[in-house]
Amino acid sequence: MKKKSLVPRKIKDMALRIFSSFAVLLSVGAMLWILYTVVRYGAESLSWDFLFHKSQPYGSVGGGIANALIGTVLITFGAAAMAVPGALCAGIYLAEFKDHRKLAALLRFSANVMMGMPSVLVGLFVYVILVVPTGKFSGFAASVALAVLMFPVVMRTTEDMLSMVPDQLRESALALGMTRTRATLTIVCKSAKNGLLTGILLSLSRVSGETAPLLFTAMFSDSWPTGYFSEPTANLPVLITEYATNSPFEVMHQMGWGAALVVTLLVLAVNLITRIFFREKKYGN
Repeated sequence: MKKKSLVPRKIKDMALRIFSSFAVLLSVGAMLWILYTVVRYGAESLSWDFLFHKSQPYGSVGGGIANALIGTVLITFGAAAMAVPGALCAGIYLAEFKDHRKLAALLRFSANVMMGMPSVLVGLFVYVILVVPTGKFSGFAASVALAVLMFPVVMRTTEDMLSMVPDQLRESALALGMTRTRATLTIVCKSAKNGLLTGILLSLSRVSGETAPLLFTAMFSDSWPTGYFSEPTANLPVLITEYATNSPFEVMHQMGWGAALVVTLLVLAVNLITRIFFREKKYGN
């Protein structure tokens, strides 16, 4: 029997390796280029006054981003407080309690649709149901919009991470007399804690730079964010948009780049701190 030549397979393998390497280099190169650009144009703005003073009205001398930084933290963590608990419970239900398959399939389909939904539509939706009835822009409305964006990401990531936990752990816990709920919370979720945390961070990274929902809900203010539930709230994404693109003043353009650098550093710091404190511990024999 005539043996088939391995040359076509080797050519395909080499082509795939070259394409994969090129894709990796392209993505890493694009990321480094973006980081270089942000650092290059934003580093000049970093100073104590820039970080600890609030923004000023258009044309005013000085000012900083402290109010926008605090507002962004309030809005983002408000969204996390609303979205994460429910999303974790939904993900646990999909992964562990599969008694109602039709309901689970409906939840997965809804989550997939929500993950592909443009953020501007979410902002418009919250604008209609919260801002218009109350007649007020607020940080709370912005948190609701970001929570809608976070929910499906955390839910699907939670389901995927729990599905990767070996069934032997579940069976062992049940064999020891644990209830299904206790086994899920104390054994399965603990085994997948790093993956669950990754899903939460992924959702936070997604919403930390969202601008469109905040334009419809939080707007912007040059004051300190004291009216989270009733007043327009300063935030970094809208500040960057207004300063870097809509302002005629070069000083504000520079401040916009500085604010972009601060957002980048904050996201990087959160990821590094989380990896350090939640890394897997290795024990010796």
